[in-house]
Amino acid sequence: MRAVVYNGPRDVSVENVPDARIEKPTDALVRITTTNICGSDLHMYDGRTDVKPGQVLGHENMGEVIETGPAVDRVKVGDFVCLPFNVACGFCENCERGLTGFCLTVNPGKAGGAYGYAGMGPYRGGQAELLRVPYADFNCLVLPESARDNQNDYVMLSDILPTGYHATELAGVLPGETVVIYGAGPVGLLAAHSALIKGAAKVLVVDSIAERLALAEQIGAIGIDDTENTGAEQVLELTDGGADRGCECVGYQCFNCEGHEVPNLTMNNLVKAVKPTGVIGVVGVFMPNDPGAADELAKQGKIAFDFGQFFTKGQRIGTGQANVKAYNRRLAKLIETGKAKPSFIVSHELPLEQAPEGYRRFDAREKGWTKVVLKP
Repeated sequence: MRAVVYNGPRDVSVENVPDARIEKPTDALVRITTTNICGSDLHMYDGRTDVKPGQVLGHENMGEVIETGPAVDRVKVGDFVCLPFNVACGFCENCERGLTGFCLTVNPGKAGGAYGYAGMGPYRGGQAELLRVPYADFNCLVLPESARDNQNDYVMLSDILPTGYHATELAGVLPGETVVIYGAGPVGLLAAHSALIKGAAKVLVVDSIAERLALAEQIGAIGIDDTENTGAEQVLELTDGGADRGCECVGYQCFNCEGHEVPNLTMNNLVKAVKPTGVIGVVGVFMPNDPGAADELAKQGKIAFDFGQFFTKGQRIGTGQANVKAYNRRLAKLIETGKAKPSFIVSHELPLEQAPEGYRRFDAREKGWTKVVLKP
């Protein structure tokens, strides 16, 4: 089968690799019809993780079930499914609590597994023609038939929409509140979309890329231009002293207005922009180690955090990757009824063979490249 393979920093290619296949009785085999390049993939692409050459990438996947193992009962051949990026067993202590992003079974010695991602287990990714899905009855979200004609919305259920929604859950967003979101990339935009769906009175999105801010305003948020590093001050003015809730949707590869990488920038700006006793939800990726970091602290996965200000303001923080299964069924219903339309972030559809170009241009933040969808 054809698949996107990581060769080294800023070097991916589409190669012939052994076909994905049923390996255990609980597996399903899915023919991938739509798969995305995620901002999280760029951390690996940039050489900022310990991903090994030869890894098949891709954790935002959907397609049609073409084979099932003998122990698969609920999922049938012909079902059209979206796969949470979390690979989870469904029966460990964390899975039973709904914390499927921290499954204790699928990645021994660690909490959490994922398709095609550094440190997240032995699972190949879905930027390929075929994908093996472990524990298929648990991990497959069976979609309505109408999803076949609306794939660019439903594929976002694999990660990016639940992750944006998760940011608002970690922050505890309630109807009528003000929310500030740092980052107008795909996650930040869908966090804004989620906050608006949840009834936030005012959603402010801070970024320095004009076209991304325009997308935020297109869905009813307020774009805050941070090119002069005044975003937090603008938020304070527009919220009468601070937002009720804040969402961090950038992560450790954050750049300031001068183009320098500053891993702690968004976290400290959120402490400043969120009011006393407010809550911050962090879904931007922060890695436990970063071999490509500019300073020794960041190489160890650490940041200089304004804890004194955070403590003095009595704020709280929730962190961690999304437990996709906690949200994806309900979010699918919102898509089905037209109340959620996450495909507004899609800027480019490419055949799988053009994935290297998609990675290169998305990583360079070229104008107009907001979200890349691949069609194997």
